[in-house]
Amino acid sequence: MMKDIALIYMGGTFGCVGDPLAPMSADLFIPKLEQLLATDQPLIQYYCAPVIKDSSACTATDWLELVQFIQNLQSEQQIQHFVIIHGTDTLSYASAVLAHFMGNSAHIVLTGSQYPLLNAEGDAQREFSDAMDNLSFALASVTQCNAGVYLAFHQQLIHAQTALKQHTTELNAFTGLDAHIAIQANQQSHQVTADDIAKALDFNCMSLMMQPIDLVQQFNNLKNILAYPPHFLFLQGFGTGNLAVNPEIVDFINQLYAKGCISVLTTQVPFGATDQRYAIAEWVHDCKILLNESYGHADLYAKALKMYLQYDTVEQWHAHWYD
Repeated sequence: MMKDIALIYMGGTFGCVGDPLAPMSADLFIPKLEQLLATDQPLIQYYCAPVIKDSSACTATDWLELVQFIQNLQSEQQIQHFVIIHGTDTLSYASAVLAHFMGNSAHIVLTGSQYPLLNAEGDAQREFSDAMDNLSFALASVTQCNAGVYLAFHQQLIHAQTALKQHTTELNAFTGLDAHIAIQANQQSHQVTADDIAKALDFNCMSLMMQPIDLVQQFNNLKNILAYPPHFLFLQGFGTGNLAVNPEIVDFINQLYAKGCISVLTTQVPFGATDQRYAIAEWVHDCKILLNESYGHADLYAKALKMYLQYDTVEQWHAHWYD
């Protein structure tokens, strides 16, 4: 049985034209896209995302509005298959947010491109581009994959919450765990409300890639955060999450907690779990710090965002982090 697919355009290089590149307006681009796909994909319904912007400028509210838009299409149009065209700069973050908030409630595939679909004049398909290949692969994949959220790029279908952009310009731009590999994925969807979107405007997180410097200098860098702490502070340690500290740094983490900021110890390494089996990590048991169990930096961001929207206090974030 053929399935209706909602194709949602959210901008990115995919829809850019000109030199230098700039996005073509959605009302002009979508009809051109529809014309190119008309013969191959008769059951596509075309939609413009609530927000279209350069993906490097996207934030939590933009992705939550996208989730809400998808959930409305589910309830009002009974559509269960979605392909989303998104810019590649923050595509891993968009993918992770959708994975955490949509869970297994629909079949969703995100994609994008390293090169535009159209030529500089915007009147014909570009001769060298990965745009149509990526989109065709995403459209084919969305009706075949299990319910969940995935990223389709360069003939690879990967779990969305594991996605990482690994190269700035190569066609094989993303990596992650293959869709056929079983992962501990987020199963529960979250119905996004207007209150969630309003609250997300204030969501604040910071990620610090710790450097191999003296602990005195490390502490001097950290203490500047105390004046205006974020809700979540991600401390990127070394290797499996190892980080040398002194009593001042441990006290700093506890002071942040008292000010409503929860610290999360993670790693600079793109893949693999944190593991505090080394003696140097014993300090984590003596302060209010959480350990990262996510699949990467984007997945950690999405988990923190969902935690922030579900609970109101740092004590609740601490209590429910490992749920």
